[in-house]
Amino acid sequence: MHRSSLRTWLFLVSVLFAGLVVGGVALTTYVVVSDGMSVVAHDATLRIARDASEIAKNSATVAKLEAVDRGLQGAEREAEAERQFLRTVPQMFSGAGLSEGDFAFYSENLEPYWFSNERALLPGLDEYRMEALEHRQPVESTVDTGGILAGLFGPARLGVFIVHVPIELPNNKSGVLDITYFPEQEEAVIDAIRLPMATLALSAMFIMVVMMQTSMGWVLKLVDDLREAADAIDAGQLDVELPVQGEHEIGALARSINDLIGRLRRRSEAQTRFIADASHELATPVAGIRGYANILRAWGKEDPEVRDEAINAIDRESHRMARLASDLLSLVRNERTLEYRSVRFDLNARCREILAGAATRYIEKGLEFEGPEEGQLVLMGDPDRLEDAISILVDNACKYTPAGGRVSLVTRRKRDIIIVEVVDSGVGIPARDLPNIFERFYRSDKSRSKETGGFGLGLSIAKSIIDAAGGEVEVQSIEGSGTTFTLRLPRGRV
Repeated sequence: MHRSSLRTWLFLVSVLFAGLVVGGVALTTYVVVSDGMSVVAHDATLRIARDASEIAKNSATVAKLEAVDRGLQGAEREAEAERQFLRTVPQMFSGAGLSEGDFAFYSENLEPYWFSNERALLPGLDEYRMEALEHRQPVESTVDTGGILAGLFGPARLGVFIVHVPIELPNNKSGVLDITYFPEQEEAVIDAIRLPMATLALSAMFIMVVMMQTSMGWVLKLVDDLREAADAIDAGQLDVELPVQGEHEIGALARSINDLIGRLRRRSEAQTRFIADASHELATPVAGIRGYANILRAWGKEDPEVRDEAINAIDRESHRMARLASDLLSLVRNERTLEYRSVRFDLNARCREILAGAATRYIEKGLEFEGPEEGQLVLMGDPDRLEDAISILVDNACKYTPAGGRVSLVTRRKRDIIIVEVVDSGVGIPARDLPNIFERFYRSDKSRSKETGGFGLGLSIAKSIIDAAGGEVEVQSIEGSGTTFTLRLPRGRV
């Protein structure tokens, strides 16, 4: 996906997300307000109905008492009481502070006696009026409702609230009083908040989209930086570095990538240095071979001594190249080998074999060898590779120990750690060189290394093996008094 399409996709996602969140909040707010106004209207209808029904009942009682006071009897008294009640109906509601509602009074036959406003004569509600007469209980009904969401895109329509109240007339007949409430004020409140709520929702959506786009732009900027870094690495340029800002996940990612670039840079520098050093080391014996070959071609036929000297020199330099090639192959093998065997073997037995081989190779120096104590020391690891590492250290000790000196190979166990010490009484290593002795092609004394035939690769190979085994190697040395190499290897489950 191209960057532009990714930005477009993220923009659409942010708009959709903001619309869902803000729209959901706005819709919930509207529903709560609309439902609250509906409850207010319903409560107002019940309050007006309660007051109006009490007034009507009291008026019927007063009309009956007035007919009795006038001395009327029987049907004449009931007829007069009914006339008196109907005459006072308009005054009883207009003067009682019930201006919020509209009223209509119906007879038992559901014929309207009186109404305060024509809009109170609502058709199609006879079944509710009849139910109120039959059960002698108020009955509620609602008409012309537009639904709770009607006010979202147009005028609010909460409906018309009606309470049908049965009334006992003075002539022992019954009627129905309709109390009708039009929630105009409540609908006005809903209509009043619609525009501010829509404006606020759109503003919130805009702010949210801007904030999300800003955050996503920051993330996409990091993606661009990562792409540029990847392109630079692919082009061989390892001097790039991502900006690190803040202690958050993005900053941690940038730091991790910078660390990766740093490791690649160091590895590239080490590889360049390795090639340069290897080329330099190979150039010396090659130059010697070519020089002696020219001498052999020029004077070898006439002078047997020159011929023999040249042949011996060529043989010596060829062996030197063979040893260097072997060391380089060992180094490459140790770096490329991903698998490290883990088998059970006796470390002491291997160490005694290493010392026996060293004693044979350096028999002319008359060195004194001390090996591990009798008995087994079982270790889980790769016996061949660990033998290579220890052999390198023992061979290194033998090379730099003068004739008649001592080389010791000591092993011991400390809890779950196996400790191997290679100690010699040789010339030692200068303190300034100790931090560098495990680097490739590093030799503390060039002339002495030339005499011993070393290339500065042995200790680097040994350290790579110990690292692969999950162990550590340390060196302590006093110049002129000897050197001690200490290996710490995990024993493993044996």
